[in-house]
Order: sequence, then structure tokens, then C-alpha cells
Amino acid sequence: MPRRNDIESAFRSATHIAPGGKRTVTTADFVQELGRINWCCSLKTANHWIEMSVSVFSDITPDASENRTFMLFGRNGGH
Repeated sequence: MPRRNDIESAFRSATHIAPGGKRTVTTADFVQELGRINWCCSLKTANHWIEMSVSVFSDITPDASENRTFMLFGRNGGH
């Protein structure tokens, strides 16, 4: 079982920075990074972790998919 900071590191690794500076992460990318540290979880479980643990990212998913897209909002880097 990975340590909490391993999960947080996987989340940071899954985050993409667009040329304009916007930071986004998809649930599928997060699950893929978790797999690299031998942690298997579903999209639903990953979404729950993001919702409960990362307060500065908001859901911007255009549909009802489990592969959701989150974008950074807030101070110092949010838009």
C-alpha cells in the first residue's frame, strides 16, 4: 500500500500545465500514475480521493463520465 505522500505525488505527476498556465488533471491520468506505484484503484475511487483531498481543483467535466477533468482554481495559480 503506498504512503499518502506517494498518492499525492502521483496526483502531481498526473497534472498537466497548458501553455497559458492552466493546470488540469484527468481521473484516467491519475489512475495511470497510481498504477506506476503499484496502487490499483477505480475511476470512481480516484474521483472520491480528488474530491476529498484536493480542495483547489474543481470539476470541469463536460459530460457525466467517470473519467472526469479537474482544473486548478484558487490563489497562486488558479484562474
